[in-house]
Amino acid sequence: MYARILVATDGSTLSKKAVTHAIGLAAATGAELVAFKVVPRYPQAYFEGSIPLNAKEVARIESQWAEEAQKAVDAVQKAAEAKGVTAKGIVTRSDIVSDAIIAAAKKQKADLVIMASHGRKGIKRLLLGSETQQVLTHCQVPVLVLR
Repeated sequence: MYARILVATDGSTLSKKAVTHAIGLAAATGAELVAFKVVPRYPQAYFEGSIPLNAKEVARIESQWAEEAQKAVDAVQKAAEAKGVTAKGIVTRSDIVSDAIIAAAKKQKADLVIMASHGRKGIKRLLLGSETQQVLTHCQVPVLVLR
């Protein structure tokens, strides 16, 4: 049914639930698993909500975020392989998480995207946005959303 499943993770408890489900589904269907994490770029302008830092400090922070992201996808890969699932981890930098997930699904030729949703409603959704909603709306492959 599925040859390649992309699971988006951010390391939260909720996304760990999606990872667990993705590993189980990949094991059941014989699919390869792609663990995917998006690392944001550090805001560079005051209007983006940052405290102005010098370029060296920004580079250090972004490097730290990338290392933590790599550890997260490596952990997913290790957990998947322990269940007999072929897996790989990918980390990418992007300011728009939903676009990065959609692009990765296309590039990796994923048959299914699995991700978590916090289920925010009302003003929280308006203010915080919904990456999951954007992926559901624009992705060309099926999306399984877990809460």
